[in-house]
Parts: sequence; structure tokens; C-alpha cells
Amino acid sequence: MSLQLDRVAPMPDAAVLPHGHHGQGQGQAALAALPLALAAIVLLYHATFWSMVELWVRSQTFAHGFLIVPISCWLAWRQRARLAALVHQPSRLGLPLLGALGLAWLLADAANVPVVEQYAATAMLPACVLAILGWPAVRLLAFPLAYLFLAVPFGEVFLAPLIDFTAAFTVTALQWTGVPVFRDGSNFSLPTGNWSVVEACSGLRYLIAALALGALYAHVHFHSMGRRLAVMAAALLVPILANGVRAYLIVMLGHLSNMRLAVGVDHLIYGWLFFGVVVLLLFWLAARWRELPPARAALPPTLPVYPGAGVPGMRATIRASVACLLLAAVWPALALASHRHDGAKAPGSPVVLSLPDPPAWRRLHDAASGGPIWQAPYAGAPARFAATYTRQTDDGAQVRLQLRWYARQMRDAELLTHLSSPYGARWLALAQRVQDVTLASGALAVRESVLGHGGERLLVWRVYRQGGVVTARPVLVKLLLAQAKLLGRRQDGADIIVSAAYDELAPPPRARLQAFLRAAMPVIERRLQELPHGP
Repeated sequence: MSLQLDRVAPMPDAAVLPHGHHGQGQGQAALAALPLALAAIVLLYHATFWSMVELWVRSQTFAHGFLIVPISCWLAWRQRARLAALVHQPSRLGLPLLGALGLAWLLADAANVPVVEQYAATAMLPACVLAILGWPAVRLLAFPLAYLFLAVPFGEVFLAPLIDFTAAFTVTALQWTGVPVFRDGSNFSLPTGNWSVVEACSGLRYLIAALALGALYAHVHFHSMGRRLAVMAAALLVPILANGVRAYLIVMLGHLSNMRLAVGVDHLIYGWLFFGVVVLLLFWLAARWRELPPARAALPPTLPVYPGAGVPGMRATIRASVACLLLAAVWPALALASHRHDGAKAPGSPVVLSLPDPPAWRRLHDAASGGPIWQAPYAGAPARFAATYTRQTDDGAQVRLQLRWYARQMRDAELLTHLSSPYGARWLALAQRVQDVTLASGALAVRESVLGHGGERLLVWRVYRQGGVVTARPVLVKLLLAQAKLLGRRQDGADIIVSAAYDELAPPPRARLQAFLRAAMPVIERRLQELPHGP
């Protein structure tokens, strides 16, 4: 018996080429497409990125942004060889992430929240890397991409707590060393003179600078995640404590020299010298735990590559690049359409509103009010109303009402915008919180602020009315404004402020403000409803 075997055609041998021949061709094509896509993002959102540059120029606190961008580019350039050797595969998550960031940018643009615009536009850059090159490239470039976020001017929200901490630390240290001191908010008095912790003394610029330096130092000199996080934590905590020590030493220097030293320009010079010494000491100590770079596994000299293996990858890279550009271009176009009427109806000068007197309350002339007349700063030229009221049952006690109404809102002329002095030059905010009050129509949350000037105090309650919704939450105001602009609905907004003066030793007159709001809110609502509400 004989067996006959069928002849099987041999499989073609895989072409064994030098390592990375086709992969490098695909990698070079992907690396060529990526800078073009990133440059297109920067051009499409040039106004947002330019606003960041303007803040770098205008504020010394954020001037480090001029260094962050070239450092990030240098760190990415160092990885160019390893990046070219990767097998790039566009990620399906990249485009949805880019779309979500574009939507966030659009909402922030409509509501005029620059910091959210800047973060969203900056985050689009790593989203493009993910969409075009895939996860391996994102992991390789993780730090340079993340380091870019430090270029976004952010941190002013921490000014108030940093000022409060610095004032409390300084006063406590003075008391421990036997120096008599009296504190009033961020102001404190010594027998030799008066001091105040202002924005420049908050330590914010030291904190941001130390964080940027600490992150770079940790990335370059450490490789384990635990030690990197430890250096980052030290870069956050040490400047805060050091700024308290700095403030204490400057006050003591002025006190011991009978206010001849550390009260002028030398005040800032001493501060930066002290900060430089602290940072050098911090990094000197961190260098004692410096890690050697881990040994990298050697790549195999040759890899089996089948003919045409790089073509699908290049096609996918090109498709992903085009999709990124088209998706990124949608949001500026929508923003341009939503702003097409901005400025068309901006009034040239403020319009004075009329308002009937609330029941049981009588309006006073400003000259007859006698107390401090506080005018809340505002942006643009809204229709406005301001008056002081009293009633017989309060023995002449007064309440001041201020009302600002915007028919349309645009940049630098809207209900909520950044003001360098939100309470004016004379008054200082001592305390802030959200207070719930009961009116005839139900419960209402108001933003309560206690303002001080010497021994004078002002209790201020503030609510916003955006698109017919009364709220004390600025975030909701911004969301309602963005919704109105994008959907073509009513944009009108009102800022309603009531305030009452009192002595620092007296209890805050909350009952008086609640009684006034209970009578005035229906009158204000009816008047605002009479105003035009066109989109």
C-alpha cells in the first residue's frame, strides 16, 4: 500500500529587514502629520492662545509661561528617536475627546470664561497626539504634554486663602515672639506701624514658580513615581510655609528698624532673595535622593515585516489627521456664528432705570443718607439703578439697593467678569459665604460678603438674575448665558445688590436686609419683566 502526499506550496518568507524600515517610514509620516495638526490647532484657536500670552506679558505671576512652552518642546524633541521607532496606531478615543474639549471651549467662549477656554484649547494638543499617534506616543510624551498646562494662567482663585494664611501665620509668629499685634482681616497693626498682606505678598507667584521648577526637576532627576510625587508635594507646601516665614521676617525687620527697612522696594528684593535661597535648599536636599535612569531594554536588531505593512498605518494616520482638523474647525465656526451680533446693540453710556419704591420703604436722597455710600464696580455700560431706603420701624436704619441690567452681554460688558478690585479701592472683603433667606415667594440663596474699612462694616447680599432665573451661583449664571448665546435665546441679566452699614462691634443687620428683600424683590421682578428680552 502506498501513500501519496499532496504537495503544499510553501509560504513566502517574511522579509527580514533592518529594524524599523517600514515602521520608520510609517513613523516619519505620522511625525510629519502631527506638527501640522498641532500648528492648525494653534491657528484655529489663536485668540485663546494669544490671550494667554497677553497675561504672561501683563502679570509677573504668570511670566513663567514664556519658559514652559520651549521647555515642553525641548522635552518632546529629546524623545524623537524613540517616538519614530514606535508603531503608531490612531486611537478611537482621540476624536471623541477632541470633540468634548471643543464643546467645552465653545461653552466657555460663549460664557466668557477665559481660563476654561485656555485649558480646553491646551488639552486639544495631547488629544490630537492621541488621535493621530495613539496611546504609546501619549505615554512617551506624557510629561511634555502635561507640562504645557502649567503655561495656562491660573491660580487667582487661591489668592484669598493664601493671603489669609500668610496674615494668620505672620500674626501668630509675632505673638509667639512677644510682639503686640492687632489683626483686622489681612491688615494688622504693630506699635511701630501698620502692615497689610496684599496680592503681591500672597506668595502665589512663588508657589507657581516653585511648582513649575519642581515638576521639571522631578521629571529629569527622578524616575519612580513615589519620589516624583514627593518632590512635587514639597514644591507645593514649602513655598507656602516659606512665604509665611518671609512675611514674618520682613515685618520683624521693619519693626526692629522702626519702619526704616523692608518698607519699600527692598521689601520685594528681600522676598525674592529669600525665595531663591529656599528653592536652592529644597532642590539641594532633593538631589540627595536622586535616582539613576533605569536601563532601557535593547531593541532587537531585526524585525519581520511583511510587504505593505506600513501602508494601512499611514492611511489611518492621514485619516486621523484630517478628522482632527475638521473636528477642531467646527467649534470656532460655531463661536463666530454665536458672536455675530455682539457689539451691535452695545449702549454707549449707562441708562438710568426707574423703580417704584417697595411697600413700607421710603427712598432717601444720597445727601441725606449720611452713611457710607458704596458703589459696586461693574463692567461695560448696563442700565443701572441705585437708591438708599429706610422705614419708620427701623428708627432710621438704612438699606442701599443697587441694580445693574444688561440687555445683551459680551466680553468686558457682562454680568460676571473679572475685576481687579471687585469691591472698589476703599473696601476690603473680610468674609464671604452663601446665606439662605426666606422671602414671600420662598427660600432664596444670596452671596453674603462682609466688607471692612477701619471700624466701618458693610453687610452685602448679592443675587443674579440670568434669563429669568434668580440664583447666587456664578457657575449657573455662566452656563445659562452660554446656553442663551448658542441657542439664540434671551441673554438679559441683572445684578441685584443690597447692603447695610453697621459698626464692627454690632451684629450684622441680616434681619433688615431680609425685610427689604421681601418687599423689594416682587417690585424688581415686575420691573425687569417690563424691559425688552430680545435675543
